[in-house]
Amino acid sequence: MTVGSDAHGQPVVAPDPNGTAPGRGAHLHPTTECYDLAVRRRAFGRALRVTGAGPGLSSAPVGDYVMARETK
Repeated sequence: MTVGSDAHGQPVVAPDPNGTAPGRGAHLHPTTECYDLAVRRRAFGRALRVTGAGPGLSSAPVGDYVMARETK
């Protein structure tokens, strides 16, 4: 995972399955249980050291990626 921007310029957590994106990254097991726990604990901002994003940091792209992997 890495931090990027959506179409509106808002910060989002984006999947980086190959770990090749520049900057700080974080690991998450690709299961809905781990994803849900990370969302509840608001772990994405801390793991990626994003300051000031608060509740505005969307993790929807990572959620979509995890769901797609589990349905395969």
